[in-house]
Amino acid sequence: MRAAAAAGQSGAGSMAGGEQRGAPGGPERVALKKEIGLVSACAIIIGNIIGSGIFISPKGVLEHTGSVGLALIIWVLGGGVAALGSLCYAELGVTIPKSGGDYSYVTEVFGGLAGFLLLWSAVLIMYPTSLAVIALTFSNYVLQPVFPNCIPPYNASRILSMVCLLLLTWVNSSSVRWATRIQDIFTAGKLLALALIIIVGFIQIFKGNYEELTPSNAFNFWMTPSVGHLALAFLQGSFAFSGWNFLNYVTEELVDPRRNLPRAIFISIPLVTFVYTFTNIAYFTAMSPQELLSSNAVAVTFGEKLLGYFSWVMPVSVALSTFGGINGYLFTSSRLCFSGAREGHLPSLLAMIHVKHCTPIPALLVCCLATLIIMLVGDTYTLINYVSFINYLCYGVTIIGLIVLRWKKPKIFRPIKVNLLVPITYLAFWAFLLIFSLYSEPVVCGVGLIIILTGVPVFFLGVYWRNKPKCVNRLIESVTCWGQKLCFVVYPQGGGAEEEEAPSARSWRPASETAARK
Repeated sequence: MRAAAAAGQSGAGSMAGGEQRGAPGGPERVALKKEIGLVSACAIIIGNIIGSGIFISPKGVLEHTGSVGLALIIWVLGGGVAALGSLCYAELGVTIPKSGGDYSYVTEVFGGLAGFLLLWSAVLIMYPTSLAVIALTFSNYVLQPVFPNCIPPYNASRILSMVCLLLLTWVNSSSVRWATRIQDIFTAGKLLALALIIIVGFIQIFKGNYEELTPSNAFNFWMTPSVGHLALAFLQGSFAFSGWNFLNYVTEELVDPRRNLPRAIFISIPLVTFVYTFTNIAYFTAMSPQELLSSNAVAVTFGEKLLGYFSWVMPVSVALSTFGGINGYLFTSSRLCFSGAREGHLPSLLAMIHVKHCTPIPALLVCCLATLIIMLVGDTYTLINYVSFINYLCYGVTIIGLIVLRWKKPKIFRPIKVNLLVPITYLAFWAFLLIFSLYSEPVVCGVGLIIILTGVPVFFLGVYWRNKPKCVNRLIESVTCWGQKLCFVVYPQGGGAEEEEAPSARSWRPASETAARK
Protein backbone atom coordinates (compact mmCIF):
# COMPACT_ATOMS: atom_id res chain seq x y z
CA MET A 1 0.00 0.00 0.00
CA ARG A 2 3.06 2.27 0.00
CA ALA A 3 2.24 3.34 -3.55
CA ALA A 4 -1.27 4.29 -2.64
CA ALA A 5 -0.17 6.22 0.40
CA ALA A 6 2.24 8.21 -1.67
CA ALA A 7 -0.54 9.36 -3.96
CA GLY A 8 -1.78 12.12 -1.73
CA GLN A 9 1.56 13.82 -1.02
CA SER A 10 1.73 16.07 -4.06
CA GLY A 11 0.28 16.62 -7.49
CA ALA A 12 2.75 14.17 -9.00
CA GLY A 13 2.88 12.05 -5.89
CA SER A 14 0.42 9.46 -7.10
CA MET A 15 2.55 8.79 -10.12
CA ALA A 16 5.63 8.54 -7.95
CA GLY A 17 3.84 6.00 -5.80
CA GLY A 18 2.97 3.97 -8.87
CA GLU A 19 6.57 3.99 -10.05
CA GLN A 20 8.04 2.94 -6.73
CA ARG A 21 6.81 -0.55 -7.14
CA GLY A 22 9.05 -0.89 -10.18
CA ALA A 23 12.09 -0.25 -7.95
CA PRO A 24 14.37 -3.09 -6.83
CA GLY A 25 11.97 -3.91 -3.99
CA GLY A 26 9.30 -4.97 -6.47
CA PRO A 27 10.04 -8.40 -7.99
CA GLU A 28 7.57 -8.04 -10.87
CA ARG A 29 6.74 -5.21 -13.22
CA VAL A 30 3.14 -3.99 -12.94
CA ALA A 31 1.87 -3.67 -16.50
CA LEU A 32 -0.94 -4.80 -18.78
CA LYS A 33 -0.18 -8.38 -19.78
CA LYS A 34 0.01 -9.55 -23.38
CA GLU A 35 -2.34 -12.50 -22.99
CA ILE A 36 -4.55 -12.18 -26.09
CA GLY A 37 -3.44 -14.61 -28.78
CA LEU A 38 -4.86 -15.05 -32.27
CA VAL A 39 -7.78 -17.27 -31.20
CA SER A 40 -8.84 -14.89 -28.43
CA ALA A 41 -8.40 -11.93 -30.80
CA CYS A 42 -10.78 -13.54 -33.30
CA ALA A 43 -13.18 -14.33 -30.43
CA ILE A 44 -13.23 -10.65 -29.39
CA ILE A 45 -14.13 -9.49 -32.91
CA ILE A 46 -16.65 -12.25 -33.65
CA GLY A 47 -18.13 -12.15 -30.15
CA ASN A 48 -18.72 -8.40 -30.31
CA ILE A 49 -20.16 -8.41 -33.85
CA ILE A 50 -22.48 -11.38 -33.41
CA GLY A 51 -24.88 -10.36 -30.68
CA SER A 52 -28.54 -11.18 -30.28
CA GLY A 53 -29.73 -9.47 -33.48
CA ILE A 54 -29.08 -12.32 -35.92
CA PHE A 55 -31.06 -14.66 -33.61
CA ILE A 56 -33.89 -12.28 -32.79
CA SER A 57 -34.79 -9.92 -35.60
CA PRO A 58 -32.94 -9.85 -38.92
CA LYS A 59 -36.20 -8.55 -40.41
CA GLY A 60 -34.99 -4.92 -40.48
CA VAL A 61 -33.15 -5.52 -43.73
CA LEU A 62 -35.97 -7.55 -45.28
CA GLU A 63 -38.77 -5.06 -44.57
CA HIS A 64 -36.89 -2.23 -46.30
CA THR A 65 -35.72 -4.20 -49.37
CA GLY A 66 -39.04 -5.76 -50.35
CA SER A 67 -37.57 -9.10 -51.48
CA VAL A 68 -35.55 -12.03 -50.21
CA GLY A 69 -32.88 -11.78 -52.92
CA LEU A 70 -32.15 -8.10 -52.38
CA ALA A 71 -32.05 -8.63 -48.60
CA LEU A 72 -29.34 -11.29 -49.01
CA ILE A 73 -27.37 -8.96 -51.30
CA ILE A 74 -27.54 -6.23 -48.64
CA TRP A 75 -26.17 -8.65 -46.02
CA VAL A 76 -23.20 -9.49 -48.26
CA LEU A 77 -22.61 -5.79 -49.04
CA GLY A 78 -22.74 -4.97 -45.31
CA GLY A 79 -19.96 -7.48 -44.73
CA GLY A 80 -18.00 -6.01 -47.64
CA VAL A 81 -18.18 -2.47 -46.22
CA ALA A 82 -17.21 -3.78 -42.76
CA ALA A 83 -14.22 -5.48 -44.42
CA LEU A 84 -13.17 -2.18 -46.04
CA GLY A 85 -13.41 -0.41 -42.69
CA SER A 86 -11.52 -3.15 -40.87
CA LEU A 87 -8.69 -2.98 -43.44
CA CYS A 88 -8.32 0.73 -42.64
CA TYR A 89 -8.34 0.00 -38.91
CA ALA A 90 -5.71 -2.71 -39.44
CA GLU A 91 -3.37 -0.09 -40.93
CA LEU A 92 -4.11 2.37 -38.13
CA GLY A 93 -3.72 -0.32 -35.47
CA VAL A 94 -0.22 -1.34 -36.54
CA THR A 95 0.88 2.24 -37.36
CA ILE A 96 -0.31 3.63 -34.00
CA PRO A 97 0.06 0.56 -31.75
CA LYS A 98 -1.88 1.93 -28.77
CA SER A 99 -4.94 0.59 -27.04
CA GLY A 100 -8.02 2.79 -27.29
CA GLY A 101 -9.00 2.21 -30.91
CA ASP A 102 -10.83 5.12 -32.56
CA TYR A 103 -10.08 7.42 -29.64
CA SER A 104 -6.31 6.91 -29.80
CA TYR A 105 -6.20 7.39 -33.58
CA VAL A 106 -8.42 10.50 -33.61
CA THR A 107 -6.38 12.03 -30.77
CA GLU A 108 -3.13 11.31 -32.60
CA VAL A 109 -4.34 12.77 -35.90
CA PHE A 110 -6.78 15.55 -34.99
CA GLY A 111 -5.67 16.50 -31.48
CA GLY A 112 -7.01 16.39 -27.95
CA LEU A 113 -10.40 18.07 -28.37
CA ALA A 114 -11.56 15.77 -31.18
CA GLY A 115 -10.33 12.71 -29.29
CA PHE A 116 -11.98 13.85 -26.07
CA LEU A 117 -15.37 14.39 -27.77
CA LEU A 118 -15.25 10.84 -29.12
CA LEU A 119 -14.22 9.54 -25.69
CA TRP A 120 -16.89 11.61 -23.94
CA SER A 121 -19.75 10.31 -26.09
CA ALA A 122 -18.48 6.72 -25.82
CA VAL A 123 -18.08 6.73 -22.04
CA LEU A 124 -21.19 8.82 -21.34
CA ILE A 125 -23.74 7.04 -23.50
CA MET A 126 -22.47 4.85 -26.34
CA TYR A 127 -21.02 1.84 -24.51
CA PRO A 128 -23.17 1.99 -21.34
CA THR A 129 -26.34 2.01 -23.47
CA SER A 130 -25.13 -0.84 -25.68
CA LEU A 131 -24.17 -2.84 -22.58
CA ALA A 132 -27.55 -2.17 -20.98
CA VAL A 133 -29.46 -3.33 -24.07
CA ILE A 134 -27.41 -6.54 -24.34
CA ALA A 135 -27.79 -7.26 -20.61
CA LEU A 136 -31.57 -6.72 -20.74
CA THR A 137 -31.84 -9.02 -23.76
CA PHE A 138 -29.88 -11.65 -21.83
CA SER A 139 -32.21 -11.43 -18.82
CA ASN A 140 -35.37 -11.54 -20.96
CA TYR A 141 -34.29 -14.79 -22.63
CA VAL A 142 -33.12 -16.40 -19.39
CA LEU A 143 -36.46 -15.55 -17.76
CA GLN A 144 -38.56 -16.63 -20.76
CA PRO A 145 -39.01 -20.26 -19.55
CA VAL A 146 -40.07 -18.92 -16.12
CA PHE A 147 -42.70 -16.61 -17.68
CA PRO A 148 -43.67 -18.53 -20.85
CA ASN A 149 -46.98 -16.73 -21.45
CA CYS A 150 -46.03 -13.15 -20.73
CA ILE A 151 -43.21 -10.63 -20.79
CA PRO A 152 -40.86 -11.05 -17.79
CA PRO A 153 -41.56 -8.53 -14.97
CA TYR A 154 -39.65 -5.26 -15.25
CA ASN A 155 -37.91 -5.56 -11.87
CA ALA A 156 -36.92 -9.21 -12.36
CA SER A 157 -35.37 -8.39 -15.74
CA ARG A 158 -33.44 -5.41 -14.35
CA ILE A 159 -32.16 -7.31 -11.31
CA LEU A 160 -30.91 -10.28 -13.36
CA SER A 161 -29.25 -7.89 -15.83
CA MET A 162 -27.44 -6.15 -12.99
CA VAL A 163 -26.32 -9.44 -11.42
CA CYS A 164 -24.91 -10.56 -14.78
CA LEU A 165 -23.10 -7.24 -15.24
CA LEU A 166 -21.63 -7.30 -11.72
CA LEU A 167 -20.50 -10.91 -12.13
CA LEU A 168 -18.66 -10.18 -15.38
CA THR A 169 -17.15 -7.00 -13.94
CA TRP A 170 -15.71 -9.13 -11.12
CA VAL A 171 -14.35 -11.68 -13.61
CA ASN A 172 -12.72 -8.97 -15.75
CA SER A 173 -11.25 -7.36 -12.63
CA SER A 174 -9.80 -10.66 -11.42
CA SER A 175 -8.02 -11.92 -14.53
CA VAL A 176 -7.47 -11.02 -18.16
CA ARG A 177 -7.07 -14.73 -18.85
CA TRP A 178 -10.46 -15.57 -17.33
CA ALA A 179 -12.13 -12.83 -19.35
CA THR A 180 -10.60 -13.99 -22.63
CA ARG A 181 -11.46 -17.63 -21.89
CA ILE A 182 -15.10 -16.67 -21.28
CA GLN A 183 -15.04 -14.79 -24.58
CA ASP A 184 -13.54 -17.81 -26.38
CA ILE A 185 -16.08 -20.25 -24.92
CA PHE A 186 -19.19 -18.14 -25.50
CA THR A 187 -18.10 -17.13 -28.99
CA ALA A 188 -17.65 -20.81 -29.82
CA GLY A 189 -21.12 -21.45 -28.35
CA LYS A 190 -22.87 -18.85 -30.48
CA LEU A 191 -21.01 -20.03 -33.62
CA LEU A 192 -22.12 -23.61 -32.89
CA ALA A 193 -25.73 -22.43 -32.51
CA LEU A 194 -25.55 -20.58 -35.82
CA ALA A 195 -23.83 -23.59 -37.41
CA LEU A 196 -26.81 -25.69 -36.27
CA ILE A 197 -29.20 -23.26 -37.98
CA ILE A 198 -27.11 -23.30 -41.18
CA ILE A 199 -26.84 -27.12 -41.21
CA VAL A 200 -30.59 -27.53 -40.69
CA GLY A 201 -31.08 -24.99 -43.49
CA PHE A 202 -28.92 -27.03 -45.86
CA ILE A 203 -30.86 -30.17 -44.94
CA GLN A 204 -34.03 -28.31 -45.84
CA ILE A 205 -32.52 -27.31 -49.20
CA PHE A 206 -31.52 -30.91 -49.93
CA LYS A 207 -35.11 -31.91 -49.16
CA GLY A 208 -36.30 -29.41 -51.77
CA ASN A 209 -37.64 -26.80 -49.36
CA TYR A 210 -36.13 -23.75 -51.01
CA GLU A 211 -39.08 -22.17 -52.81
CA GLU A 212 -38.35 -18.71 -51.42
CA LEU A 213 -34.75 -18.90 -52.66
CA THR A 214 -35.45 -19.60 -56.31
CA PRO A 215 -34.64 -16.54 -58.48
CA SER A 216 -38.27 -16.06 -59.52
CA ASN A 217 -39.45 -15.90 -55.89
CA ALA A 218 -36.34 -14.33 -54.34
CA PHE A 219 -36.68 -11.24 -56.54
CA ASN A 220 -40.45 -11.12 -56.47
CA PHE A 221 -40.87 -7.67 -54.89
CA TRP A 222 -43.95 -7.10 -52.73
CA MET A 223 -42.97 -3.41 -52.73
CA THR A 224 -40.67 -1.33 -54.92
CA PRO A 225 -37.83 -0.12 -52.68
CA SER A 226 -36.86 3.54 -53.04
CA VAL A 227 -33.36 4.91 -52.51
CA GLY A 228 -34.46 5.79 -48.99
CA HIS A 229 -35.58 2.23 -48.31
CA LEU A 230 -32.28 0.84 -49.60
CA ALA A 231 -30.35 3.27 -47.40
CA LEU A 232 -32.34 2.18 -44.33
CA ALA A 233 -31.79 -1.49 -45.21
CA PHE A 234 -28.07 -0.86 -45.62
CA LEU A 235 -27.97 0.97 -42.28
CA GLN A 236 -29.61 -2.04 -40.62
CA GLY A 237 -27.06 -4.35 -42.23
CA SER A 238 -24.13 -2.09 -41.33
CA PHE A 239 -25.17 -1.83 -37.68
CA ALA A 240 -25.44 -5.62 -37.49
CA PHE A 241 -21.70 -5.70 -38.24
CA SER A 242 -20.79 -3.07 -35.63
CA GLY A 243 -18.04 -4.27 -33.31
CA TRP A 244 -15.50 -5.10 -36.02
CA ASN A 245 -13.19 -2.39 -34.61
CA PHE A 246 -13.18 -3.58 -30.99
CA LEU A 247 -9.90 -5.48 -31.16
CA ASN A 248 -8.15 -2.14 -31.73
CA TYR A 249 -9.14 -1.13 -28.20
CA VAL A 250 -6.84 -3.78 -26.69
CA THR A 251 -3.86 -3.58 -29.05
CA GLU A 252 -1.33 -3.39 -26.22
CA GLU A 253 -2.59 -6.67 -24.72
CA LEU A 254 -2.23 -8.55 -28.01
CA VAL A 255 0.60 -11.01 -28.47
CA ASP A 256 2.59 -9.72 -31.48
CA PRO A 257 -0.05 -7.10 -32.48
CA ARG A 258 1.56 -6.19 -35.80
CA ARG A 259 1.00 -9.77 -36.89
CA ASN A 260 -2.09 -10.89 -35.00
CA LEU A 261 -4.24 -7.74 -35.33
CA PRO A 262 -4.54 -7.90 -39.15
CA ARG A 263 -4.71 -11.70 -39.14
CA ALA A 264 -7.61 -11.68 -36.68
CA ILE A 265 -9.45 -9.08 -38.78
CA PHE A 266 -8.88 -10.98 -42.03
CA ILE A 267 -10.20 -14.20 -40.44
CA SER A 268 -13.15 -12.77 -38.50
CA ILE A 269 -14.91 -10.42 -40.95
CA PRO A 270 -15.28 -12.95 -43.82
CA LEU A 271 -16.39 -15.59 -41.30
CA VAL A 272 -19.08 -13.32 -39.84
CA THR A 273 -20.26 -12.33 -43.34
CA PHE A 274 -20.53 -16.02 -44.29
CA VAL A 275 -22.42 -16.85 -41.08
CA TYR A 276 -24.84 -13.91 -41.40
CA THR A 277 -25.65 -14.64 -45.05
CA PHE A 278 -26.15 -18.38 -44.67
CA THR A 279 -28.12 -17.99 -41.44
CA ASN A 280 -30.57 -15.79 -43.34
CA ILE A 281 -30.70 -18.33 -46.16
CA ALA A 282 -31.51 -21.03 -43.58
CA TYR A 283 -34.33 -18.92 -42.12
CA PHE A 284 -35.95 -18.67 -45.56
CA THR A 285 -35.98 -22.47 -45.93
CA ALA A 286 -38.38 -22.67 -42.99
CA MET A 287 -40.29 -19.39 -43.14
CA SER A 288 -41.91 -17.24 -45.77
CA PRO A 289 -40.94 -13.54 -45.80
CA GLN A 290 -44.30 -12.73 -44.18
CA GLU A 291 -43.67 -15.21 -41.34
CA LEU A 292 -40.20 -13.80 -40.78
CA LEU A 293 -41.49 -10.23 -40.69
CA SER A 294 -44.18 -11.14 -38.16
CA SER A 295 -41.80 -12.97 -35.81
CA ASN A 296 -40.31 -11.15 -32.82
CA ALA A 297 -37.62 -13.80 -32.37
CA VAL A 298 -36.78 -15.39 -35.70
CA ALA A 299 -34.38 -18.04 -34.40
CA VAL A 300 -36.91 -19.17 -31.80
CA THR A 301 -39.61 -19.46 -34.50
CA PHE A 302 -37.13 -21.36 -36.68
CA GLY A 303 -36.40 -23.76 -33.82
CA GLU A 304 -40.08 -24.34 -33.06
CA LYS A 305 -40.76 -25.23 -36.70
CA LEU A 306 -37.76 -27.49 -37.39
CA LEU A 307 -36.00 -28.59 -34.20
CA GLY A 308 -38.97 -30.12 -32.38
CA TYR A 309 -37.92 -31.30 -28.91
CA PHE A 310 -34.63 -29.40 -29.24
CA SER A 311 -36.29 -26.06 -29.93
CA TRP A 312 -35.12 -24.91 -26.46
CA VAL A 313 -31.61 -24.63 -27.97
CA MET A 314 -32.48 -21.32 -29.66
CA PRO A 315 -33.49 -19.20 -26.62
CA VAL A 316 -30.51 -20.67 -24.74
CA SER A 317 -28.27 -19.69 -27.68
CA VAL A 318 -29.54 -16.11 -27.55
CA ALA A 319 -28.81 -15.97 -23.81
CA LEU A 320 -25.29 -17.39 -24.30
CA SER A 321 -24.65 -15.02 -27.17
CA THR A 322 -25.64 -11.97 -25.15
CA PHE A 323 -23.66 -13.13 -22.09
CA GLY A 324 -20.52 -13.30 -24.24
CA GLY A 325 -21.43 -9.92 -25.75
CA ILE A 326 -21.61 -8.29 -22.31
CA ASN A 327 -18.18 -9.71 -21.47
CA GLY A 328 -16.68 -8.44 -24.74
CA TYR A 329 -18.12 -4.95 -24.34
CA LEU A 330 -16.91 -4.69 -20.75
CA PHE A 331 -13.43 -5.87 -21.67
CA THR A 332 -12.97 -3.44 -24.55
CA SER A 333 -14.82 -0.38 -23.20
CA SER A 334 -12.79 -0.47 -19.97
CA ARG A 335 -9.62 -0.25 -22.08
CA LEU A 336 -11.05 2.84 -23.74
CA CYS A 337 -11.45 4.50 -20.31
CA PHE A 338 -7.94 3.36 -19.40
CA SER A 339 -6.48 4.88 -22.58
CA GLY A 340 -8.39 8.13 -22.10
CA ALA A 341 -7.12 8.52 -18.54
CA ARG A 342 -3.55 7.79 -19.67
CA GLU A 343 -3.79 10.63 -22.20
CA GLY A 344 -5.02 12.99 -19.46
CA HIS A 345 -8.59 13.16 -20.75
CA LEU A 346 -10.12 11.33 -17.78
CA PRO A 347 -9.18 11.26 -14.06
CA SER A 348 -5.78 9.65 -13.51
CA LEU A 349 -7.20 6.93 -11.26
CA LEU A 350 -8.72 5.28 -14.35
CA ALA A 351 -5.21 4.80 -15.81
CA MET A 352 -4.18 2.53 -12.95
CA ILE A 353 -4.13 -1.27 -12.78
CA HIS A 354 -4.23 -3.78 -9.93
CA VAL A 355 -0.79 -4.53 -8.50
CA LYS A 356 -1.37 -8.30 -8.64
CA HIS A 357 -3.97 -9.01 -11.32
CA CYS A 358 -2.76 -6.25 -13.70
CA THR A 359 -6.34 -5.40 -14.66
CA PRO A 360 -7.76 -1.84 -14.97
CA ILE A 361 -10.18 -2.17 -12.03
CA PRO A 362 -11.14 1.54 -11.72
CA ALA A 363 -11.95 1.73 -15.45
CA LEU A 364 -14.04 -1.45 -15.21
CA LEU A 365 -15.94 -0.09 -12.22
CA VAL A 366 -16.72 3.16 -14.07
CA CYS A 367 -18.06 1.22 -17.09
CA CYS A 368 -20.15 -0.98 -14.79
CA LEU A 369 -21.51 1.99 -12.81
CA ALA A 370 -22.41 3.98 -15.97
CA THR A 371 -24.31 0.96 -17.32
CA LEU A 372 -26.18 0.43 -14.03
CA ILE A 373 -27.26 4.09 -14.06
CA ILE A 374 -28.52 3.79 -17.66
CA MET A 375 -30.49 0.68 -16.67
CA LEU A 376 -32.07 2.40 -13.69
CA VAL A 377 -32.90 5.86 -15.01
CA GLY A 378 -32.57 5.81 -18.80
CA ASP A 379 -35.03 4.92 -21.53
CA THR A 380 -32.56 2.39 -22.91
CA TYR A 381 -34.26 1.58 -26.20
CA THR A 382 -34.67 5.26 -27.10
CA LEU A 383 -31.04 6.02 -26.30
CA ILE A 384 -29.86 3.24 -28.63
CA ASN A 385 -31.07 5.29 -31.62
CA TYR A 386 -28.68 8.08 -30.71
CA VAL A 387 -25.90 5.57 -30.05
CA SER A 388 -26.18 4.16 -33.57
CA PHE A 389 -25.70 7.58 -35.15
CA ILE A 390 -22.75 8.53 -32.88
CA ASN A 391 -21.10 5.17 -33.49
CA TYR A 392 -21.38 5.46 -37.25
CA LEU A 393 -20.11 9.05 -37.17
CA CYS A 394 -17.02 7.94 -35.24
CA TYR A 395 -16.16 5.27 -37.81
CA GLY A 396 -16.04 7.80 -40.63
CA VAL A 397 -14.04 10.40 -38.70
CA THR A 398 -11.46 7.75 -37.79
CA ILE A 399 -11.02 6.62 -41.39
CA ILE A 400 -10.74 10.23 -42.54
CA GLY A 401 -7.89 10.32 -40.00
CA LEU A 402 -6.13 7.56 -41.94
CA ILE A 403 -6.04 9.75 -45.08
CA VAL A 404 -4.94 12.81 -43.06
CA LEU A 405 -2.16 10.77 -41.41
CA ARG A 406 -0.92 9.67 -44.85
CA TRP A 407 -0.65 13.36 -45.75
CA LYS A 408 0.83 14.60 -42.45
CA LYS A 409 3.28 11.74 -41.87
CA PRO A 410 3.99 10.08 -45.21
CA LYS A 411 7.25 8.47 -44.00
CA ILE A 412 5.98 6.92 -40.78
CA PHE A 413 6.55 3.15 -40.57
CA ARG A 414 3.45 1.29 -41.76
CA PRO A 415 3.64 -2.54 -41.56
CA ILE A 416 0.33 -2.57 -43.45
CA LYS A 417 -0.53 0.05 -46.05
CA VAL A 418 -3.88 -0.31 -47.81
CA ASN A 419 -4.62 1.14 -51.21
CA LEU A 420 -6.19 4.61 -50.93
CA LEU A 421 -9.22 3.33 -52.83
CA VAL A 422 -10.13 1.28 -49.73
CA PRO A 423 -10.74 4.23 -47.35
CA ILE A 424 -12.19 6.36 -50.18
CA THR A 425 -14.72 3.65 -51.08
CA TYR A 426 -15.67 3.18 -47.44
CA LEU A 427 -16.09 6.92 -46.96
CA ALA A 428 -18.32 7.13 -50.06
CA PHE A 429 -20.75 4.62 -48.48
CA TRP A 430 -20.37 6.34 -45.11
CA ALA A 431 -21.13 9.82 -46.49
CA PHE A 432 -24.19 8.55 -48.38
CA LEU A 433 -25.65 6.90 -45.29
CA LEU A 434 -24.75 9.79 -43.00
CA ILE A 435 -26.38 12.39 -45.28
CA PHE A 436 -29.46 10.21 -45.62
CA SER A 437 -29.62 9.75 -41.83
CA LEU A 438 -29.46 13.52 -41.32
CA TYR A 439 -32.25 13.96 -43.86
CA SER A 440 -34.56 11.18 -42.67
CA GLU A 441 -33.94 11.35 -38.89
CA PRO A 442 -32.96 14.98 -38.16
CA VAL A 443 -34.10 14.84 -34.52
CA VAL A 444 -32.15 11.66 -33.70
CA CYS A 445 -29.02 12.97 -35.46
CA GLY A 446 -29.42 16.40 -33.84
CA VAL A 447 -29.66 14.93 -30.34
CA GLY A 448 -26.63 12.73 -31.11
CA LEU A 449 -24.60 15.79 -32.13
CA ILE A 450 -25.72 17.67 -29.00
CA ILE A 451 -24.57 14.75 -26.82
CA ILE A 452 -21.15 14.92 -28.49
CA LEU A 453 -20.89 18.72 -28.16
CA THR A 454 -21.71 18.69 -24.43
CA GLY A 455 -18.14 17.46 -24.06
CA VAL A 456 -16.67 20.79 -25.25
CA PRO A 457 -17.07 22.70 -21.94
CA VAL A 458 -16.00 19.60 -20.01
CA PHE A 459 -12.80 19.45 -22.09
CA PHE A 460 -11.91 23.08 -21.42
CA LEU A 461 -12.70 22.87 -17.70
CA GLY A 462 -11.20 19.47 -17.00
CA VAL A 463 -8.37 19.12 -19.51
CA TYR A 464 -7.36 22.44 -21.06
CA TRP A 465 -7.57 24.46 -17.81
CA ARG A 466 -4.34 23.50 -16.07
CA ASN A 467 -3.95 26.06 -13.27
CA LYS A 468 -6.81 24.87 -11.12
CA PRO A 469 -7.34 26.19 -7.57
CA LYS A 470 -5.46 24.40 -4.81
CA CYS A 471 -8.68 23.17 -3.25
CA VAL A 472 -9.57 21.38 -6.52
CA ASN A 473 -6.09 19.86 -6.69
CA ARG A 474 -6.33 18.64 -3.10
CA LEU A 475 -9.74 17.09 -3.80
CA ILE A 476 -8.39 15.26 -6.85
CA GLU A 477 -5.39 14.05 -4.82
CA SER A 478 -7.63 12.79 -2.01
CA VAL A 479 -9.98 10.95 -4.37
CA THR A 480 -7.04 9.41 -6.27
CA CYS A 481 -5.35 8.28 -3.04
CA TRP A 482 -8.62 6.86 -1.68
CA GLY A 483 -9.26 5.06 -4.96
CA GLN A 484 -5.76 3.57 -5.01
CA LYS A 485 -6.18 2.24 -1.46
CA LEU A 486 -9.64 0.86 -2.17
CA CYS A 487 -8.76 -0.85 -5.48
CA PHE A 488 -5.06 -1.53 -4.69
CA VAL A 489 -3.95 -0.05 -8.01
CA VAL A 490 -0.87 1.78 -9.34
CA TYR A 491 0.25 3.14 -12.70
CA PRO A 492 1.51 0.55 -15.21
CA GLN A 493 5.27 0.33 -15.51
CA GLY A 494 7.50 -0.54 -18.43
CA GLY A 495 8.60 0.87 -21.71
CA GLY A 496 5.53 0.41 -23.86
CA ALA A 497 4.10 2.78 -26.38
CA GLU A 498 1.70 3.94 -23.77
CA GLU A 499 4.44 5.60 -21.74
CA GLU A 500 5.83 7.99 -24.28
CA GLU A 501 4.41 10.75 -22.10
CA ALA A 502 4.55 10.64 -18.30
CA PRO A 503 1.09 10.34 -16.80
CA SER A 504 2.04 12.87 -14.11
CA ALA A 505 2.14 15.60 -16.75
CA ARG A 506 -1.54 15.50 -17.61
CA SER A 507 -4.28 18.05 -17.09
CA TRP A 508 -6.57 16.00 -14.84
CA ARG A 509 -3.70 15.70 -12.36
CA PRO A 510 -3.42 18.53 -9.92
CA ALA A 511 0.23 19.48 -10.50
CA SER A 512 0.14 19.29 -14.27
CA GLU A 513 2.87 21.19 -16.03
CA THR A 514 2.45 20.06 -19.61
CA ALA A 515 -0.30 21.29 -21.88
CA ALA A 516 -2.91 18.79 -22.94
CA ARG A 517 -2.72 17.77 -26.57
CA LYS A 518 -4.56 20.24 -28.72
